[in-house]
Order: sequence, then C-alpha cells, then structure tokens
Amino acid sequence: MSKPGETRPHTEPAETLQHTGPIGGNMYEIVLGLARRARLPALEARHDRTAILGLFAFINGLISIALLSLLALATGNPFVFPSLGPTAFLLFYQPLMPASSPRNAIGGHLIGIAMGYLSLVLFGLTLAPPASMEGVTVARVGAAALSLAATAGLMVWLRVPHPPAGATTLIVSLGILKRPGELLIIEVAVVILVLQALAINRLAGVNYPLWSVPSRPKTSQVDGTSV
Repeated sequence: MSKPGETRPHTEPAETLQHTGPIGGNMYEIVLGLARRARLPALEARHDRTAILGLFAFINGLISIALLSLLALATGNPFVFPSLGPTAFLLFYQPLMPASSPRNAIGGHLIGIAMGYLSLVLFGLTLAPPASMEGVTVARVGAAALSLAATAGLMVWLRVPHPPAGATTLIVSLGILKRPGELLIIEVAVVILVLQALAINRLAGVNYPLWSVPSRPKTSQVDGTSV
C-alpha cells in the first residue's frame, strides 16, 4: 500500500503492454502466422528479426504492386499510382490500426478522389493538361490546396483517416489522373489491394477486420478505468 502523500506510479493498461517487434507495428505477427501455417520452424524462431521483417516487406510489396502492374499492363488502365504504395505498406505494417481497415482505406481514397475532381471542376481545370505539362498556375494552386484541405477535413469529420488518401487527391487535382474512368480504376485498385491484405492477414492468423476496427471503450487517464 502507498503511504499518505506518496505518488502512485503510473501503469499502462494490460492490453497496451504487448510486444510490437523491433520496428513496431504488427508485421512480425503476420510473419509468425505464415511461418506456422507453412510449418517452417526456422522462420518461426526468427520471425521478429529485422532482417526477416525487411525481407517480408520486400517480397510482399513486390507481389502486391506486381499483380496490379500486370493488371494495368493487360487492360491498359492505371491500376498503379503513387499513393497505392503507402497504402500497401500500411495494410501490412499496422493492419490492426483503424487507418488500415477496409473502411478507412476505401473510404479515404474515395474522399480523395471526389475532392480532387470537385476541385478541378470548381477551378475550371477538367479539360486542362496536367500540371507537369502546363506548369503551376494560380488555378492549379487553388485546386491542389482545396482538394487536400477538403480531403483532410472530411476524413476527420467522417472518421475515416487514411494518410495515403492525401496523395490520391493531389494526383487528381494536379491532373495526373482525372478522367472518370481513371478515377474509377483508382478505387478498384484500392479494393483489390484491401482484398489481398484481408487474405494474407487472415491466412497468417491476424484478425484483420472485414470492414472496420471495433471501437474500444474510452479509458480514464486518472485511474485507468473504462468510461
């Protein structure tokens, strides 16, 4: 028992005191689950080594983007775009975080696409060449700024934060991809990537959500009790 006037040390709730691997995130859990599924004891014993995790990130990133690149090659559609890379990493690095859930990934990119195109409409840039060809104009600055601001605000207001969506909205508002068919392909590519994350994470035994991460009860900062 603590003596009168003695400050009690702050203790974290039990659920927050868990191993996160040498680089944080849940990637080590995926590697461990896949090692057990494939019955590879050597890999299972070394599943949380930095070298192994880096190799998994390399192979998984290669497969993820290669599949979408092959789809782009076969169809002639832009199934690969810059913001897809950070989404892929997030889905396998921290799959249990709210930002990595299908709801946030799909919803965040959808907001980015919509706000990017709306900005093009408002500044009269739907028929203009991309900024890489035309250069930066006052209208382009306005479209880019508005698209990013609106995307950030809506992701917060709708509670679907997904950082890579900020890059998606700039891809659209800068005119890199802006035709309706291209915008649809962007969202389809995100859905395909989410389905791949669902398959690999569930195969590894990681409880990746089908849609959203269950909300947790709020914890009092005073005594650690649920509110």
